[in-house]
Amino acid sequence: HCVTHVLSKDFYEYFYSSQVGAISRPYGGYEYPQQAGFVPPDMMQQQQPYTGQIYQPTQGYTPASAQSFYGSNFEDEPPLLEELGINFDHIWQKTLTVLHPLKVADGTIMNETDLAGPMVFCLAFGATLLLAGKIQFGYVYGISAIGCLGMFCLLNLMSITGVSFGCVASVLGYCLLPMILLSSFAIVFSLQGMMGIILTAGIIGWCSFSASKIFISALAMEGQQLLVAYPCALLYGVFALISVF
Repeated sequence: HCVTHVLSKDFYEYFYSSQVGAISRPYGGYEYPQQAGFVPPDMMQQQQPYTGQIYQPTQGYTPASAQSFYGSNFEDEPPLLEELGINFDHIWQKTLTVLHPLKVADGTIMNETDLAGPMVFCLAFGATLLLAGKIQFGYVYGISAIGCLGMFCLLNLMSITGVSFGCVASVLGYCLLPMILLSSFAIVFSLQGMMGIILTAGIIGWCSFSASKIFISALAMEGQQLLVAYPCALLYGVFALISVF
């Protein structure tokens, strides 16, 4: 009886240990380190010791300079006047061409859309009329726009190469310069007498001759200067009537 009791006790202990081992065996492969918590070891980063001062943190981000941000140097950029299309050398050459009717016009310079000089000349013409007691800024700009549109259509019909509206406005605006001299004389003297009529006719011929010379040079219209000068004289005649009356 004692032997049976000892054998049964040993069998029971063996059976219990084998069952407990079988139950706990599937979970035996997972070992969770206590110090790492639930973070895998490959995601753990080694902490670097802080070597800076408490109130003076280190600069972690270096801002890029303006030159590296935009990718170009400010010194290599063109001047502002060149970007706006204002060339004082060409303005001076065009002005001399208008003031000197017998001078040969340079077609390459005249065939440019330069509206800086014409705007200044139109403003100067209106200012001289204002000094003479005539507020005609609206008429000056309105007649200029209508005249440029008419000459644009006419020159495109007459020429083979064609011309842009900006080029027509530029040439007609530069040739308005002699008309400023007429309006300046109107401030001091009256232009309604015989001398005024002669002076007015001479200024109209001057403006129309300069404009037609520039147009035939830029558009290669040899032998057609008189045909171009006639509509130009009609346009500048309107400005002359504003100056006289």
